[in-house]
Amino acid sequence: MLKILDVDYIKDYLLELTFSNGEVYLVDLENHLDGEVYQPLRNVRLFTQFGLINGTLEWVNGADFAPEFLYNLGMKQKAKASSSA
Repeated sequence: MLKILDVDYIKDYLLELTFSNGEVYLVDLENHLDGEVYQPLRNVRLFTQFGLINGTLEWVNGADFAPEFLYNLGMKQKAKASSSA
């Protein structure tokens, strides 16, 4: 089962997501913020109020997207460099 391990806000409605398979994707949600639950996220202040809950991205208003949907929507990036300390 695919999970989101890390999320970084980039700008506007663009997020960088790291998935449990180690792949990193840029996901632009601008065209997917319609309907009663998602429409409020067009306010960027609200859009930036998210967290990771049980391996998926969830906003303070209860909106969420399945990790598989975000994975299929995204554009694959180079994997983040692992830090060695």
